[in-house]
Amino acid sequence: MQNNIVDTLIGAIVVAVAAGFLYFLYAGSNAAGLSGYDVSARFQRVDGLSVGTDVRLSGIKIGSVSALTLDPKTYQATVHLDIKNDVKLPDDSSIMVTSTGLLGNSYLSVSPGGSDTMIAPGGSIRNTQGAVDLMSLIGRFVGGSSGSASTPAAKPAAPGGSP
Repeated sequence: MQNNIVDTLIGAIVVAVAAGFLYFLYAGSNAAGLSGYDVSARFQRVDGLSVGTDVRLSGIKIGSVSALTLDPKTYQATVHLDIKNDVKLPDDSSIMVTSTGLLGNSYLSVSPGGSDTMIAPGGSIRNTQGAVDLMSLIGRFVGGSSGSASTPAAKPAAPGGSP
């Protein structure tokens, strides 16, 4: 009889610790949402972005990507952002897709503008720069430098054979 009470108490403690751990994970993952306002931006390329990707300003997370859609007329990617309510962005701000390193995760970096007018909820950021295709950039570097570096300009020989 006493063994059953001890087993029940230990089981209750394990369940309580597991519930606390799950709550901690849920609260820390922003799965509950940022409760911010929606802003959109259009990009030519959004390689590496997905729902939940960070939106950062000065390296600090101010929001996340809430949706990615494709405009069927312009074939541009429309990115919907959920920005924290306490962060107001000037309407001349710019945003770019960047990564934490050469092979790091992608995120959106916001550079605030200098305007006194702020982006309203549902507004958009017009100054955008999409993701850079690293492989084509390397290909251009390698292909472009081999042609110009291997053909130095020839000097005409001076009369009399001396340079």
